[in-house]
Amino acid sequence: MSQQETWKSFDDNVLTHSAAHYLMTISELIDDQGYARVTDIARLLGITRGSCSISLKPLKKRGLVLEDHNKFLLLSDEGKRMAKLIEKNDQLLQILFRDVLGVSADQAEIDACKLEHLISFETSVQLERLVNFINSKDKVVSEFLKKMQTYPACERFTEEKA
Repeated sequence: MSQQETWKSFDDNVLTHSAAHYLMTISELIDDQGYARVTDIARLLGITRGSCSISLKPLKKRGLVLEDHNKFLLLSDEGKRMAKLIEKNDQLLQILFRDVLGVSADQAEIDACKLEHLISFETSVQLERLVNFINSKDKVVSEFLKKMQTYPACERFTEEKA
């Protein structure tokens, strides 16, 4: 795939960062209190109800978010699937960044949030395999992690940071 094709594929992502957070927030609200309203979503995301309503329209149009006769928001089966995948990706990426790469917990959370909705299902599956292997406590894993910590970073990056 050419660089231009790769770059254009970024625009083909199913969800934006914002849309991913709407789906996860609706899912969280339904899990926590049994329902989700625009007011609740806006409060959790720190935005106005008007902004929330506008941002939900494309998700409703795509059939990811549904609204019942009482104005409660629900996730369609596809919306639920996407919310669960994004949440799982977030957890896997945090583990990779924190436990494998040694990134601080706070930075791992920030970076995982930036990427959780961008990776493909194929990458997500392979990342889960890696995390399961890392969590296996296999002797080779601990040896690998210990050895990895002794390797220097690329000179180019360490020079830029200094």
